[in-house]
Amino acid sequence: MTKPLLDIQNFSVAFGDKVCVRELNLSIARGERVALVGESGSGKSVTALSILRLVEHATLSGRMLLDGEDLLRKTEQQMRGIRGADVAMVFQEPMTALNPLYTVGKQIAESLRLHEGLRPNAARERGIELLRRTGIPEPERRIDSFPHQLSGGQRQRAMIAMALACRPRLLLADEPTTALDVTVRQQIVDLLIGLQEQEAADRGMAVLLITHDLNLVKRFAQRVAVMEKGVLVETNTTDELFSNPQHPYTKRLLDSEPRRCVDAVPSDSANVLDIKGLAVDYRTRAKGLKSLVGSAKFRALQDVDLTLRRGETLGIVGESGSGKSTLASTVLGLQRAAQGEIAIDGKPLSSLRTASARRDLCAQMQVVFQDPFGSLSPRMTVEQIVCEGMRVHRADIDPKARRDRAAALLDEVGLPADALARYPHEFSGGQRQRIAIARALAVEPELLVLDEPTSALDVSVQQQVLNLLTRLQKKYGLSYLFITHDLAVMRAMAHRVIVMKSGRIVEAGDTLDVLRAPAHPYTQALLAASMQAPAPDAREEFA
Repeated sequence: MTKPLLDIQNFSVAFGDKVCVRELNLSIARGERVALVGESGSGKSVTALSILRLVEHATLSGRMLLDGEDLLRKTEQQMRGIRGADVAMVFQEPMTALNPLYTVGKQIAESLRLHEGLRPNAARERGIELLRRTGIPEPERRIDSFPHQLSGGQRQRAMIAMALACRPRLLLADEPTTALDVTVRQQIVDLLIGLQEQEAADRGMAVLLITHDLNLVKRFAQRVAVMEKGVLVETNTTDELFSNPQHPYTKRLLDSEPRRCVDAVPSDSANVLDIKGLAVDYRTRAKGLKSLVGSAKFRALQDVDLTLRRGETLGIVGESGSGKSTLASTVLGLQRAAQGEIAIDGKPLSSLRTASARRDLCAQMQVVFQDPFGSLSPRMTVEQIVCEGMRVHRADIDPKARRDRAAALLDEVGLPADALARYPHEFSGGQRQRIAIARALAVEPELLVLDEPTSALDVSVQQQVLNLLTRLQKKYGLSYLFITHDLAVMRAMAHRVIVMKSGRIVEAGDTLDVLRAPAHPYTQALLAASMQAPAPDAREEFA
């Protein structure tokens, strides 16, 4: 039998007395694509980082054989020669993984100079070729761009170019598509498959994919390994694992896909939100000779009309730059230059002239942001976070009553009352998102703007948060403006959906109707890129 490229034997990782990975045995053959899946805290990322010996303050035991050589026995100097050259990594968030002070070209050239000794001109030419190979347009110009000057998909392509610069034998991809739109996600997946197959034919390059995206696993991996609480519980070919899972945890993980459970909105339900002829322009720096006479105008929204009824969820889908977030910020009153009419409970926003009137409106609308790690102040306790809105909008409530309501809200979202005295860093991602929901509910709003509230969460935690949002909507009659690029989540939550492209609504209708028979070519492209099965015709999905 051919010796595996990577052979992990009885591998364990411990931080003090806490064992995070226990007796792991996993091998990867040359030219193979393997996915390592599991929830947050299962040990996936720790395992990947341990291959590169990037885990600090941990005790590593067992064997980690790369082509028969034990990486755990290598010195730090030897590992520096292996990182990037023999084993490379594509990280989850390219904006934080890339150095904002250096151009993309300099960051690619650094690896080429260190490992292959290329001179600056030769490294630049190789960098241009790598960017071209990963599909970045105008690579001769983009190589001099800083990370912030690239889109999310282009940054991820640049990260892949850096990882492949020295043609490694093993590529580690840690959640490489989490923050990307469905079409960009498909492009990155296709790119990784194509590049891996090219390198596998030449050098036998293998890929270890770390992810919780099961649709990505189905499309990308040839074999799947499942981890639970640091223990490898099941390994099988992709087709066999999805069709016939053996371990209860694997079955539960596969069963965590979002399920639709929404009540039909009463026909006499009043409108909470009315928008007519909405348009928003941004001023941008003009190019060429026009820059001498002023700025240019970019139209982010054009002719947007929509309504949202009490107790209804309206899904808003589209790629980055389609106008989803601009629409949300405009509804929240954060875009003062907007044209058109926006009315909340029949009251036009344009009629609110005083600060107190605008403050009262803010109490009717609240927002839950995408990133539960960045949307909560790390310097405030949970009690201060949840009570902040009440101090502003419910000044008549005394401190004890505010604390009691905060405790009741935590119980409502499934957190213990003793969480009030703790700080956000003491909670998991799903728990932080529950805190954000409790904060939004504190002032008893009618409308919640949900901006990708589950995109950063594991599938099982995602389902828990969606169930919570559904239950709260039924109990309080809340209306949701639900922004997402995940069509499975949209299908599970939304009564109706609008599809946006280039600032315009290109399709709108009942969610199941749009998913079953999309009329616009752009909607059809989104559905094809999402890698989701078509929505079933059965209407019994309404609870």
